[in-house]
Amino acid sequence: MKAFIEPIGRLINRLTKLPGVGAKTAQRYAYKIIDMSDAEAEELAEAILRVKKEVKYCKICGNFCEDEICDVCKNRKSDIICVVKEPKDVVAIEKSDKFNGRYHVLHGTINPMEGIGPNDIRIKELLERLSKESVSEVILATNPDVEGEATAMYIAKLIKPLGIKVTRLAHGIAVGTDLEYADLGSLSRAIIDRREI
Repeated sequence: MKAFIEPIGRLINRLTKLPGVGAKTAQRYAYKIIDMSDAEAEELAEAILRVKKEVKYCKICGNFCEDEICDVCKNRKSDIICVVKEPKDVVAIEKSDKFNGRYHVLHGTINPMEGIGPNDIRIKELLERLSKESVSEVILATNPDVEGEATAMYIAKLIKPLGIKVTRLAHGIAVGTDLEYADLGSLSRAIIDRREI
């Protein structure tokens, strides 16, 4: 006997395709969806279909938007561009309320193990922007992992000859962390990235 009837099994299978959703979580979600009223289930399905139809990529920065150009690119005139891996990174930086420039979303990082090279992400588009816009600084805000570091170094080598200042987000110990509990990588990076006070 099968564990699930076909419609439930199909829904569980589709839900496991979402990041961070394993078989047990997918099963809980499926049972919750079954228990929803028809109206609630239709609202969920409609929200999914609308986001697929209505969300586009900004023609300038590559962030999510509803129009051809996102609100940041429409409303901010800045000579600083912050380069991030994906749109969710824009949200994280915007929540800090400390950056008032524009963004450039790469939609990935260089990762030879996965067959992703410089031509597979939006580096060419960044260089085109730099040739057209008056930019004084590019902040490389890719993740501090191997792929993020490799991507940042690659982009920095392309931009520096243009006479544009290239910076990298600081890495290190989180505010409020005791040194004895800091992991070795964070502590090492904090020492390397130390700054004068």
